[in-house]
Amino acid sequence: MQKSNLSDKVGRFTESVIREMTRQAMLHGAVNLAQGFPDFPAPEEIKRAAADAIHADINQYAITWGAKPLRQAIARQMKAWQGIDVDPETDVTVCCGSTEAMISSLLAVCNAGDEIVVFEPFYENYGPDAILSGARPRFVTLHPPANENGEWHYDEAELRAAFNPRTKAIILNTPHNPTGKVFTQQELEFIRDLCVEFNVLALTDEIYEHILYDGARHISIARLDGMRDRTITINAMSKTYSVTGWRVGWAVAAAPLTNAIRKVHDFLTVGAPAPMQEAGAVALSLPQSYYQKLAAGYRARRDLLLTPLRQAGFRCFVPRGAYYIMTDISGFGFSDDLAFTQHLVKEVGIAVVPGSSFYHDPKDGARQVRFAFCKRDATLHDAATRLQRLAKG
Repeated sequence: MQKSNLSDKVGRFTESVIREMTRQAMLHGAVNLAQGFPDFPAPEEIKRAAADAIHADINQYAITWGAKPLRQAIARQMKAWQGIDVDPETDVTVCCGSTEAMISSLLAVCNAGDEIVVFEPFYENYGPDAILSGARPRFVTLHPPANENGEWHYDEAELRAAFNPRTKAIILNTPHNPTGKVFTQQELEFIRDLCVEFNVLALTDEIYEHILYDGARHISIARLDGMRDRTITINAMSKTYSVTGWRVGWAVAAAPLTNAIRKVHDFLTVGAPAPMQEAGAVALSLPQSYYQKLAAGYRARRDLLLTPLRQAGFRCFVPRGAYYIMTDISGFGFSDDLAFTQHLVKEVGIAVVPGSSFYHDPKDGARQVRFAFCKRDATLHDAATRLQRLAKG
């Protein structure tokens, strides 16, 4: 038998379905409500800061683990927003987006045979990240609510059963992509108790921390008793400041974990873009009113899209955070989510993400699709008009 020249790992996952749906949108001239990037401008202050940094010739390598002004801003804001004390010299690693922060963190802590607990539906990177790090993902279901205003929830017995002596870490994403769930204090405390009992790390992706609705409150698990030294908190500029293409993210952890993350990060990407890091320090200095306006703007966009979705026949699960709406498509009579999304992009002119891409077993998401509403009002109105074609069909 001829040996393969490929890694066994790459046979265990596919290319990004989300990014493929963006390509489908471009091919068919569809409104792209698939990939989560805004189609409106970033704040003028940070664009100007990036341009100023380039003109000031801040164009060479920054310190590998991050420019000092940005690390100091991250530490200052984690204290202000979550009450977490962070040493910018020993606890912060600036990476090429939260995507690199997550894989660098997993590579830094995982060994072959370890298990990583992942809630599903999950942001599609998490499963492949676990595999690439040599670990085995162990999936725990977030169950959809009984009605559209209910909460996605995990079963405590099911989550406990996923923890065992091989468990190295749990990946937590709150506010959650794709469901919009915001984990409560009680839910986080149950997860904390399991982490302490089984000596497990928490890798928490908090990239949507400022995009909250209906009184929801973001809580970093690192602030809970017993979690500061066993949590890696991951974040980025991308969603809060509408600069998904700048690729500036970070991982915050106690010094021993940070030392390991910095080693991997150094040899994985060397460093994030230097002028964008300078702009990041400016972004993290914006007043509180910026974040209030951000959340209010996204709530308006959420409500703007919910109405035509309901009118078209979707069962919507109202998000409490992030900028996605998960929907149930059972009423449309399609065989599965893939057939439905192809019909939607080709015949209706709207690109969305099939729900199966968020589950390790595709059939579990075969009746769901995700809409992204991080778009201009004009884009959402265009989508609403196109949805009328579906309703009439």
